Amino acid sequence: MTTSEYSWRLLVVAAFVALVLFVAVELRTVVLPTIVAVFLTSVLSPPCNYLKGKGLHPLVATWVTFVAAIGLLALVVALVAPQVTSQIGDVGRSVEEGTRDVLDWLSAGPLDISEADVDRYIDQASTQFEENREQIFSGVLAGATKAAELVAETLLMLVLTFFYLKDGEKMWAWFVSLFSSRNQEHVRTMGTMAWDTVGRFMRGTAVVGVVDATLIALAMVILGVPLTVPIAVLTFFGAFFPLIGAFLAGVVAVLVALVTEGPLDALLLGAAVLAIQQIEGDVLQPIVVGKVLGLHPVAIILVITGGAVIAGVPGAFLAVPLASVVAKIAGYLREIRTVAPEQT
Repeated sequence: MTTSEYSWRLLVVAAFVALVLFVAVELRTVVLPTIVAVFLTSVLSPPCNYLKGKGLHPLVATWVTFVAAIGLLALVVALVAPQVTSQIGDVGRSVEEGTRDVLDWLSAGPLDISEADVDRYIDQASTQFEENREQIFSGVLAGATKAAELVAETLLMLVLTFFYLKDGEKMWAWFVSLFSSRNQEHVRTMGTMAWDTVGRFMRGTAVVGVVDATLIALAMVILGVPLTVPIAVLTFFGAFFPLIGAFLAGVVAVLVALVTEGPLDALLLGAAVLAIQQIEGDVLQPIVVGKVLGLHPVAIILVITGGAVIAGVPGAFLAVPLASVVAKIAGYLREIRTVAPEQT
């Protein structure tokens, strides 16, 4: 094959990928809930299938699984909310005291900044706020619009998850039937590979998240750092953002320790977080999730960044497992192309 043929094929593939990304971004209100619903279904389908296997009607099994999942999420919120409301006041007072200490240090410390200078900087910041009030108000309105979109996307995601659980096998059989009989087996195999990858990624990451959250919560309890349960929940969900999520959750924990307990406890908690993340990265991730992903850490960082740029937080969450699915399907297609000439 000549260089020009390779170039044309590369351009066609690049144009197709760009078109898919453009359509996905423009229709993100539909595309993102659809994909997230698939991921949720991969988590909820084992208990739902278990109930179906026990003789429950598919509709009953779906409702039981769906209500149980929502109840579990409500239980988590019920556990977190009292912690936040009871301890946020203490954190706020600690932040206020820390801010006062910083201002005192700026006034009396080696930088030789007078109290009048500090007040002037604060006044300038207030003036800037007043001058940009319209832009800030516009940003608030844009945020309200985004919030409304998020509610609509969440409702659509829940509806789709319900029907995926109830009729997912029928939907997949219909989709496979759209292809010629010669290609149906390949489509079925690729679908199984993708489903297996997504399910194992979600379940494996959940195990890693539970271990991380438990260990960090234990370190916070030993050091007496507040907001233990909320940060443990944040750590658990951070595990679904490989490399970046665990780091950000650890930073939040250390900052809370810094403003509430002081530099020494923050340093100790930071050391504990680093040790826990090393255990996660060197032991848990390779054993539980690493084989499923099959991606280099550099590739993970790049796809997370690209997903965040394209679709924000949901894009960052979906980027790694989707990239892993694409990589595995590409490998399967390459294997087919290698075997086909040998058979002829």
